Amino acid sequence: MFIQTEATPNPATLKFLPGRAVLDAGTLDMPTKEAAAQSPLAEKLFDLPNVSGVFFGSDFISVTKSDGDWQQIKPAVLGAIMEHYMTGAPLVKSDAQAETDDEFFDEKDAATVDTIKDLIETRVRPAVAGDGGDITFKGYREGIVFLQMKGACSGCPSSTATLQHGIQNLLKHFVPDIVEVRPI
Repeated sequence: MFIQTEATPNPATLKFLPGRAVLDAGTLDMPTKEAAAQSPLAEKLFDLPNVSGVFFGSDFISVTKSDGDWQQIKPAVLGAIMEHYMTGAPLVKSDAQAETDDEFFDEKDAATVDTIKDLIETRVRPAVAGDGGDITFKGYREGIVFLQMKGACSGCPSSTATLQHGIQNLLKHFVPDIVEVRPI
């Protein structure tokens, strides 16, 4: 098994590509050791020194470190991922709770929200996944779009710029009613 790694815009997060599907659908963000209890692999990764976050995408695993140098941490992470896949253990425990999509918006804004969600799904999420993270729609109220950043994006120093300049400008271009994009 050959696992590739890619840097992300967040220097504390490294993206691991195992060369096979990680999750069949959606994403799974585990920003704490307690949240990692739903995945045997995430538990192993959190047992390593300085691992402070794990995120599963469709074909990648993003690992966030709290401290230390990737040169020391990376071999242990690679070993844990390789060992997990060699055992054939499930990635997520069968009793794990799926992430809930609690969204808020006024029903009269449903058409606007559908447009926002489509733009996020087709134009924003693929780019964010390329950087080892994910972004999901959480709400829309009075021209303000609320988004949740996960994985490498949640603690990235450039996430504010990404939201304010990239995503906000894109959404405003297609939906003039939007006045601001905020993280939740």
